[in-house]
This record gives sequence, C-alpha cells and structure tokens, in this order.
Amino acid sequence: MRSLRTQLSLAIVLVVLLTVALISFLSNSLINRQFEAYIAEQQRAHAASIAENLGQYYDSAADAWDLTYVHALSMYALSDGYIIKVCDAEGGGVWDTENHDMGACRQIMGEISARMTDHGASGEFASQSYELTRDGRKIGAATIKYYGPFFLSESDFSFLHALNAILLGIGALSLLFSLMTGRLLAQRIARPIRKTARIAEQIAAGRYDVQFEGRTRTRELHDLVCSINRLASALAKQEDLRKQLTADVAHELRTPLTTLGAHLEAMLEQVWEPTPERLKSCHEEILRLGKMVADLERLELMENDGLKSEKSPVDLRALSGTVCDNFAGQLAAKGLRLETGGEDATVCADKDKLGGVMTNLLSNAVKYTPEGGTIRVLTRDTREAGIITVEDNGPGIPEAELPFIFERFYRADKSRNRATGGAGIGLAIVKSVVAAHGGSVTAENRAEGGCRFTVTLPKQGR
Repeated sequence: MRSLRTQLSLAIVLVVLLTVALISFLSNSLINRQFEAYIAEQQRAHAASIAENLGQYYDSAADAWDLTYVHALSMYALSDGYIIKVCDAEGGGVWDTENHDMGACRQIMGEISARMTDHGASGEFASQSYELTRDGRKIGAATIKYYGPFFLSESDFSFLHALNAILLGIGALSLLFSLMTGRLLAQRIARPIRKTARIAEQIAAGRYDVQFEGRTRTRELHDLVCSINRLASALAKQEDLRKQLTADVAHELRTPLTTLGAHLEAMLEQVWEPTPERLKSCHEEILRLGKMVADLERLELMENDGLKSEKSPVDLRALSGTVCDNFAGQLAAKGLRLETGGEDATVCADKDKLGGVMTNLLSNAVKYTPEGGTIRVLTRDTREAGIITVEDNGPGIPEAELPFIFERFYRADKSRNRATGGAGIGLAIVKSVVAAHGGSVTAENRAEGGCRFTVTLPKQGR
C-alpha cells in the first residue's frame, strides 16, 4: 500500500503533467496554425505587391515595357521563391522567368520543396493571375507561381523550433515545480493524519489522556483533529464513569450483603436468636438487593432498545396532573406546595413510560425540597415539541455534578445514603426513556435557588 504522501504527490504530478501536455499541445497547434495562416496571407500580399510593382514598369507614352526593371524585379522575386510571367494586353509574351533562367528556377523550386518535405509539410507550386493596369487602362497580365498553400524559410522553421523548445522547457519546469509542490503539500496533509492515527492507536490501547497538540489550517483536518480530541476526552470521562460505576455498585451491594451476612452469622453462632424481627430484617436486605437488580435490569432493557412502546397521543398537561395527584400524600407529609400549569401539549408517546419519567422527576423534587418548599410542574407547547419542566427550591445540584447526574449510579450526594440519594438509577432511566422517544432531558440550577429539569419530546415521536 502506498502512503498518502506518495499518492497525493503522484496525483498532483499526473494532473499537472496532463495539464501541461494538453496546454503545450494546444498552444503548439494553435500557434503553428496561426503562424502558417499569417505566412500564407503574407505570401498572397507579397505576390499582389509584385504584380502592382510590375505595372509601374510600363511606359504608356512609348507603349512598351522596361524589361531591364522587369528583369531585376523578377530576380529579386525569384530569390524569395516567386516565379513571374508577364503578358501584354493582347496576350503576347513580355517576360517569363522560367524561360529566362530555367536552371535557377528549378534550383529554387527544388530547395523549397525539399525544405518543406523535410519538415513534414506538404504542398505544391501553384500559379496566381493578376490583371495589370496603368492609369485605369489594362496593360497586360501577370502570372506569379509560388509554393502553396505556404512555404517557410529556414529562419521561420528555426523560430518554430525555438518556440517548441520554450514550451517544452516550460512544461519540464512546471513538472518539476509541481513535483516539489505536491510533495510539500502531501507532507503537510499527511503529517497531521499520521499523528492523528498514532493518537488513535494510543486511545485504542487505553490511553485517553493524549491530545493532538498544534493547529492545522486545513478545515477537514482541523475537524478530524478536534473529533479525535473530543473522542479521547469522552472516552476518558466514560472510563472515569465506568470506574465510578464499579465503585458504586460495589458499595450498593456491600452494605446489604454485609448487614445480611452479619445477621446470619450471629444467628448461626447462636449469638442472636432467629426471632421473627431479625429474620424480617434479613428479608428486607434481600428485597433491597432484589430491587437494585431489578432497577439494573430495567435500565439495561431501556438502553438496549428494548423499549417496546404502544404510542398514542398523550396530553402532557393531563398526564402531569395525574402524576401529581399520586404524590398528594407525600406532599402533605412534608408540607410542600405544588403549583401546576402551562399549556395543553399533545405528543405521540407511550403514556405509561412518560408517567414513569414524571414520577421519577417529581419523586426527586419531593425528596430534595425542604419542608414548606414549593414544587412547580409546567407544560409548554411549541410547533415541533411538547415540553415539561419540574422545578423545586431545594439546595440545587453542584455545577460540577450537572453533566453526570444522568449516568447510572451517579449521585451528587457522595455519602450515598440510600434514604436520601437512592441507588442513582432513576435519572438514568429517565434519560433512556426520553431518548427512546427521540427527545432530550436537561438539568440546570435556577438563579433563585433550586433545580429545574426540562424534558423535550417531539410531537411525532420516533
């Protein structure tokens, strides 16, 4: 397998190579075509100029041609590859370069044909006729023969070869520059990816404290680096929670098991008599263990998508009123005041499961609100969701604990007194039920004191 740097370098070099080759080919073809068209146009213009000059050598007064000048002009034209033939107005011959110097004409025509053939061009000598006039009167005609559609001199071919060499040099320099640029760019991209891969390997090995140090200016690489860093932080928190969970489960099991073991040992050693009261105490500890296991099984069922819900339209305001009525005795026992209100909000959900969510939240509020305090249960309706809030004026939750209170067995009360703190399962179940409905649950401290839990449920459910 090739490295990313090698693949990027080869890809960039290939793209630049093809681009330079295409540009060079098109440029060369276009320049050659334009240059050939320019030369052909110049040759036609030169032939027309020769014909125009021939008319100047006719003496109208004497009605005769000055052959000395015609001969001189034809020799100059022959050296440039033009062969002239002049006739008078009646068609009689005045001058013919081929008849005058056939050897020179054949030599020049042969050189031009050979030169064009050697350079891969094809063509032939063709004649172009021009009418000769003087003072508006026709004085004759000229036939000029030259290689067509165009012919180039050695200097012209040298110019084209130099141009092709320049294009080839530019292509080579571009290829070299692209190779260097591609390697630098590929190295710049590959370096953070390699570093991120090493960090991912360390995370897989259990080192969650590693972080990608430094910055990258590429947005996608920056997102990748940030994701890896967040992954490491999240796994570190999960590892801490796992250890905390292990410690909490051990603590929750140790207390009833220790009590039960001590009681049974005392009765077996006949230190205590197995009275009904003591056996009842042992039975209560067994029930306590069974309740804890049942809570864990219920939570596991929720989190493994075992929530088989019978969903139907549920009026959150009516549901909260029903749950609140069930707490009338507990509220009265602590002298708590309950305020309910808000808007009618109907969502598609499992009524029994949402009732359990409300029961857990209200139970916590009753448990932590001091005597004579106030609890508020409000419902709110939006276009997309129904919202339930449960507020109390208790001691609140330490800010550092808020992100973790929905984790299983997590309790802000580090004393783990089951009489006040429970097993730490209730809020984890609340989170699982709400998540199974496609909603969210949050907790925050109120500015005026106490805590507020907010449950948001989509109207369409999930």
